[in-house]
Order: sequence, then C-alpha cells, then structure tokens
Amino acid sequence: MKIDFELADTVAIIAEEGTLEAAARRMQITPSAVSQRLRTIEDEVGRVLLVRSKPVHPTDAGDAVIRLARQARVLEHDALAGIGSASSAGDSTSGAPEPVSVPLAVNADSLATWFLTPLARLSARHPIVFDLHRDDQDFTAALLEGGTVMGAVTSRAEPVAGCRVTALGVMRYEAVATPAFIDRYLPASLDDLVALAAAPVVQFDRRDDLQDKWVRERGISGSRAPRHYVPASHDFAQAVKLGFGWGLLPSFQSAAELEHGALRHLGGPPIDVPLYWQQWNLRSPLLDAVAAEIVEEGRRVLRPEPSVSRR
Repeated sequence: MKIDFELADTVAIIAEEGTLEAAARRMQITPSAVSQRLRTIEDEVGRVLLVRSKPVHPTDAGDAVIRLARQARVLEHDALAGIGSASSAGDSTSGAPEPVSVPLAVNADSLATWFLTPLARLSARHPIVFDLHRDDQDFTAALLEGGTVMGAVTSRAEPVAGCRVTALGVMRYEAVATPAFIDRYLPASLDDLVALAAAPVVQFDRRDDLQDKWVRERGISGSRAPRHYVPASHDFAQAVKLGFGWGLLPSFQSAAELEHGALRHLGGPPIDVPLYWQQWNLRSPLLDAVAAEIVEEGRRVLRPEPSVSRR
C-alpha cells in the first residue's frame, strides 16, 4: 500500500482548518471534492482518519497520515531550495516560493518573552510561516507525539519517540507581589506563612501548579488561598503588577519592576524550570535552521543548567 501525498495533504488541511468547507476554501476546490478525496484515502488505507465533528478530530491513523503530509511539505521545500526552483504554487510573477507552514509548540512564558525573536530571524531568511500552539511546558511534548507540531519547547528531557532533544536552559521563577499587596496581606512579616497561605494568588489556569509547588516547598498549603485565573502570560504578569495577588514571574517579566520597587520579592526558594527543544528526527535543512536559531536564542537568554552539556 502506498499513500498518495496529495490526499495525505488534504487530510492535514482539513484537520488544520477544522471543517471540510474551510479546507475547500483554502484549497480552492469544492467541499464535495474535498469530501471525495477524504473518502478515497480512507478507502485506500482502510481506516477512518478524521472524526466528522466540528471541528474535525483526527484518529490515531489520521495523526500518522497528517504527520506524513507535514514531513512531505518540509522535504518538498528542501528539495525545491536545493534545485533553486520556486514552488509552482508560488507567485508566478515574482518567482517567490510559496511559504511552508511549520507548526511549533511553546509554553506561554517563552512565547511572551524570548521565543518570537529567533522566529523573526528565520522568517526574514526563509519562505516560512509559523503555526504556533501554546500550552504548558509539561504538555507540549504531547503535541509532538500526536504529530500536531514539528518541534516544541518542553520540560521533558527524554526524547519523544521519533524526535531528538536539545537542552535550552533554565527559566527561573521568583515569587513577587506589589508593596501595597504586601502591606495589606503580610503586614507583620514576609515570613508569616499563615497569612501567606490565605492571601490571594494569581494562577495561569487550573493545570498551573507552580505557585502551589512554591508554597509546599515553604512547608505550607495554599489550598485556602483565593485564586485569580489569568490564562495569558502578559496578562498574568500584569495582574501581579496590579496587585490582584502574588505570583511567580520569570525575571524577563519582573526585573524592571523589582529594580524600581514596583514589585518586591516574597523570599523563599526560586523555582527553576529546565526547558528543552524537541523536534522530529527528520534530516531537513529547514528544520535544522529552525532548531539552530531557537537553541541559540534559548541558550543566550535562559539561565544555564550546570549539569547540562553544551555540545
């Protein structure tokens, strides 16, 4: 059995767009033609590839076909670059190649602080567009496993099957709050752990356990604390700076305010989160360029992890 790359790409486009109608608009064909292509490849492989929900949801077999389609796109880009030819789907008047879409996963704090800088350098040099998926660093590796993305910033040091991993460095988080918040909720002392356990805290979402980990390391439980849920990195930092509650911020987002006194440390141990770059183990000049820029920037701006080899 052979998989037709054009049909595989149709499956990927449907999954990316969410519906057959949206995929048809992107492909500039009719929805019935999209549906026919999907039925054809499902008949050929003998598996259901997409659950017809809204949005559609790939099955395990569909994930495998989508991964193949995305790999084929990158390899086609590399081949065209190697022979110095513009894509036939590109702009025929300018001769510019059609950009290849590279889906990547990244944690919110990296996305808000340092991750876009290397992508800007890449987009200036390569015909490339990015499809970014934001998730907690503990969960981005799952997007690699499912074939949703080609590379990910993750806290997982062990390589995902079919991927290679490179250490980036450590993102350090420190507990901070505004002076007004401290005066209101911790008037006696920053070491008043009973008061701290009851003080409002800012949390990214219900999967965010960073603040709870910090209070546990101080020997207290934060279960009684009122919680503000602010699920965006910039807005999370802004909520802490506005005095909604205390929270753990990376130095990227707190250094200036700490220097000027707009924020104060709450003490206690910092939380160091090691970050790694994982990507498909596909030998591709384009993916190698993506990895090189991201790893270089990560190692430039993140704290080094002493036990990490810098090979």
